[in-house]
Amino acid sequence: MKQKIISYLKSIESDLFNISKYFYDNPETSFNEYKSCKYLIDILKKNNFNVQENYYNIPTSFYAEFGKGYPKICFFCEYDAPSEIGHVSGHNLVSSISLGAALSLSKVIDNFSGTIIVMGTPGESLSGSKVTLAKQGAFKDIDVGLMVHPDEVTCQSGSSMAILPLKIKFRGKETLSYENTDVFSSLNGLLYTFNSINLLKQSINENFHIDKLVINSGTDPYISSNTTEAKFYIRSKSISTAIYVEKRIRKIVDNANSLLNLDSEICFFELPYRELITNKRLSRLFCHNLKEAGIIDICNEKNTVSGLSLGTVSHYIPCIHPYISILDKNSSVNYFTKEFADETLTKHAQQNALKASQALSLTALDLIQNDMLLKEVKKEFFNKIE
Repeated sequence: MKQKIISYLKSIESDLFNISKYFYDNPETSFNEYKSCKYLIDILKKNNFNVQENYYNIPTSFYAEFGKGYPKICFFCEYDAPSEIGHVSGHNLVSSISLGAALSLSKVIDNFSGTIIVMGTPGESLSGSKVTLAKQGAFKDIDVGLMVHPDEVTCQSGSSMAILPLKIKFRGKETLSYENTDVFSSLNGLLYTFNSINLLKQSINENFHIDKLVINSGTDPYISSNTTEAKFYIRSKSISTAIYVEKRIRKIVDNANSLLNLDSEICFFELPYRELITNKRLSRLFCHNLKEAGIIDICNEKNTVSGLSLGTVSHYIPCIHPYISILDKNSSVNYFTKEFADETLTKHAQQNALKASQALSLTALDLIQNDMLLKEVKKEFFNKIE
């Protein structure tokens, strides 16, 4: 069975390259990935997958499945380009890797009970759709979630930061003027808030960060704005810490309202991300298969400071998010650059992507063939979630 998967992957190598090349040539921003979505759907339909388009009313999302029964193994596709300079995150390769794994596994799945799922998840760079799908119940009947992300170095699946994207708006109750010097402005409320947050950081044992700060308080230095708005991310190692910080910030804002005679609004301006919980048993299985595919040099777990929408999914089902190097050993190219996007089309990148597809497919096959493996994966998952 495994040799059949490997042989089939080699036979569609050019087709998988065409996916990454098409996405590279046609970069689309978050939730506008209409061409990319259609391209993947057409391939899946051609290979006899049953496809639901506009999945959970997200126009550029889809759900495709092949096979029947359990376990149900899900491969994730991402295909948005986060900037005008193209696929600097390598999402064009994320999709080709996942599709390669799903298509190759579909050639042997008829011999077993099991269902292959390919889920198109747009908007990873802006309120990733996986969070919405999770909250809507899209994963309640799925056993495992798998994906691989291109990077500078090949690493085991690790963790990601929990993120709460908070927006605070202060509004003054009285008209500001040069004569009325006793009135506090909305900007005073924001300054009070951030000075208090600095003190808060000293009183909390677990680390958290406030970053990506954007402030809007008018554009004319001679006119005091009656409204001031700030957007920022609360980042922490766990969602529980982030929520605790958020609650404390809300109290700080309430104090600012009382002291400075202001009104305020607080809300999320994007969807929150939970931290990634890597399933260690699943990760070891994938790393074994990656070594079997020819990639021996695998670094320790990568704990990224970024937020991942898969982090939220990992609280619903067992997941892994390993990283695959697409760069030559002596390359000086950095992730999230135009040069990194260009590297996704090199021969070396395509070869490693193919090996990643093989490792994903064989990992899924191991779970389908060996019920004890799946039980170990699920036991670890439920122990961590509890």
